[in-house]
Amino acid sequence: MRILTVWAGGGLKVFFLLVVVVLLVGGCSDAYYGAMEKVGVHKRDIMVDRVEEARDSQEDAQEQFTSALEQFKSVVSLKETDIKKAYDRLNAEYENSVAAADEVTTRIDKVEDVAEALFEEWQEELELYQNREYKLSSRQKLNKTRDRYQQMLKKMHRAEKSMEPVLKIFRDNVLFLKHNLNAQAIGSLQGEFASLQNEIGVLLDRMNAAIASSDEFIKEIKS
Repeated sequence: MRILTVWAGGGLKVFFLLVVVVLLVGGCSDAYYGAMEKVGVHKRDIMVDRVEEARDSQEDAQEQFTSALEQFKSVVSLKETDIKKAYDRLNAEYENSVAAADEVTTRIDKVEDVAEALFEEWQEELELYQNREYKLSSRQKLNKTRDRYQQMLKKMHRAEKSMEPVLKIFRDNVLFLKHNLNAQAIGSLQGEFASLQNEIGVLLDRMNAAIASSDEFIKEIKS
């Protein structure tokens, strides 16, 4: 889809409105990146923003999963009269954790989309150089950036996958408590706490590694 830019009479606002239309109607990444290029926002800039957003979503997920673990811990020590309220709080934490996990996945997908477009463009532009030294330098920078990106992405996906066992354990126990609002159910949850705690510990460690790698990548691509 072709984007027409009208600069006169509030044309910049019109331009961004057209960008939104492109996204809503076609969802075409190429059209979006092309539109942003016209106002001086390049793929490299978008990539930095999206890596930062992916990093922030993982930090938010860390906080959410830590909160969920604390809620689970409080539930396993409750008295029988508190069980219905306990289920409601635990279910809310589970749903919030699912939402946090979905956000992490969405942000990683967006990073991958712009990275593919950036590296493809960069590779194609190497052929435009007449100066051999410039071309060699740009190719080396491309390879270094791509390698660092792959390292970061691997850690992101590793952390992302670590959310799955946590959510499965959480879901099983929430469902079990939903249909067994009694002291015996609480006793069963107590046996699951150590397993959940271990899985969340692994998740937090992997997210820390992914976050650190994201910071390193951002520093690298800005240099």
